[in-house]
Amino acid sequence: MKLSVDIEKRLGDFHLRASFTAEEETLALLGASGCGKSVTLRCIAGILTPDRGRITLGDRVLFDSAAGVNLRPQQRQVGYLFQQYALFPNMTAAQNIRCAVPAKGAERDRLTAEYLRSFHLEGLGGHYPAQLSGGQQQRVALARILASRPQAILLDEPFSALDEYLKWNLETELTDLLSGFSGPILWVSHDPEECCRNCRRVCILEAGRTGRVASMEEMLLHPETAGAARLAGCRNFVPAVSDGTCLTVPAWSVTLPRRVPAGQWTLGVPAGAIRLGEGPLRGTVERVRRDMRHAALLVRLAGAERDAPPLWAELPAPADIPPGAETALSLDPERVWVLPG
Repeated sequence: MKLSVDIEKRLGDFHLRASFTAEEETLALLGASGCGKSVTLRCIAGILTPDRGRITLGDRVLFDSAAGVNLRPQQRQVGYLFQQYALFPNMTAAQNIRCAVPAKGAERDRLTAEYLRSFHLEGLGGHYPAQLSGGQQQRVALARILASRPQAILLDEPFSALDEYLKWNLETELTDLLSGFSGPILWVSHDPEECCRNCRRVCILEAGRTGRVASMEEMLLHPETAGAARLAGCRNFVPAVSDGTCLTVPAWSVTLPRRVPAGQWTLGVPAGAIRLGEGPLRGTVERVRRDMRHAALLVRLAGAERDAPPLWAELPAPADIPPGAETALSLDPERVWVLPG
């Protein structure tokens, strides 16, 4: 079973152009807030109608603007797990699941009871959503989706509003519950770490446009755009010029030996490309921000232009470098990212 999407949709000034294919896998659709992730899912589910394009699931056409095909959401066999689960508040857990079971009478009741057992909801069938915990609500919502026998599942940032401890537990539970599903799953998120834990491949969505589908490792180690590099955790971006053998960063008065085609580029410098405490460059620590795992240092390079961006570097916590300290540093030319300018 394969989900293929090639659509366009305009909403005011926003223009979505999404084109990708998901195999029988959990594919991450990763992007910053407002980039069009939820719009893409709603078009696939049939909640929104694209302006043009085609969506297929296996050998079925869900939408084709040229052929005039636009199946209703109920016909698409696509399960949609909304951010807030979208359970019917006036229905019990059992009733929420039962309404999706494609059977009648005693068989419908039997299958509903089976889903309650399978999703560890025994004894909670008579509870209303407001009486359930976040994890229990998620299990009811997922049981309702799977009860409808979908051929694809869409997960719309299912953990965006949760604290880290609860998120970790529900994430583990969700992946366990989905482990037996054989169709394509789209996992929408703005969190690359969440995607790394749950998906092997990723499609980056930037400003309404999808990039190519790549492995998670490739996205994190070799991003192709500045937007992808930001999602991979890079904080440093600066214009650079190549003469074919060296990259020069005029704003920092730095030249690095790196063979890339001659022209204008954007240099992305991830934390792993920076070595503090040794090297030919000099800088002054202007600011230090600490969390539980790292200390992020804002370093002003010696010889940099007045309006040049500072360099964000990282050290493992705790780091005992105060603002105003002088430091030596170096940039690994093979670990910087050379991105389209």
